[in-house]
Amino acid sequence: MSQTVDRALSILPLLARGPADLGQVATSLDVHKSTALRLLRTLHEHGLVYRQQDQRYRLGARLFALAQEAVENLDVREIAHPHLTALNEQVGHTVHLAVYEENEVLYIDKVESRYPVRMYSRIGKPVAITVAAVAKLLLADLPEPECRAIAERLDYPTYTARSTPNAGAFLKELATVREQGWATDLGGHEESINCIGAPIRGADGRMVAAMSMSAPNVVVTAEELLTLLPLVRRTADAISGEYSGRTPQQETPNTPKGPVA
Repeated sequence: MSQTVDRALSILPLLARGPADLGQVATSLDVHKSTALRLLRTLHEHGLVYRQQDQRYRLGARLFALAQEAVENLDVREIAHPHLTALNEQVGHTVHLAVYEENEVLYIDKVESRYPVRMYSRIGKPVAITVAAVAKLLLADLPEPECRAIAERLDYPTYTARSTPNAGAFLKELATVREQGWATDLGGHEESINCIGAPIRGADGRMVAAMSMSAPNVVVTAEELLTLLPLVRRTADAISGEYSGRTPQQETPNTPKGPVA
């Protein structure tokens, strides 16, 4: 990268911390004021910085518009799919990607298990919202009043003896998911199917999707599936990093050692 471009780009994170005058910009870049002024004028011409009436500079509206346009044009499924495929190839189990839209949690991608016993789930199909790991993750990320309102209007079908029975239990479980950063469905929808899930987040930290890995008891036990949670979380974090343009975070240590309801 040329020195001029490097210096110009260095102005943007400086102004992200707040408006700065010409002298502050020059000092930060360790250049003469005339050089700093030339760089600021170029950025100003492109709408990336704006000169206020007090002669200080701040980030320009064009920069925010570009960022918003970039976010709107991101396709989380397109970004996630290679990661989901790689995870599936490594462990062989079914992998799903889901989003929350219009009061439903929908699968938007699926990579099938390589084992003969497979899950009945389809892309575009709503998930069992009161028990699915991806649903718990996506709802737990909503503002608490909205989360409570959704919980109180849901029905709570008894799919199995481990299904979530009512709104109170559901809200308690969502609080646990929110705190620990991952979710499970251990026989809550189908007695023989277990599932672990992790969040996919955008640059603002909010959840844009959730991914999960599922397997039947005849292939792996719940305890064995839970040992793969760090791998699922690393995959989700890699997708988050690519989606938001940041460096993936390190794996957090709060990983379970046994079944969690």
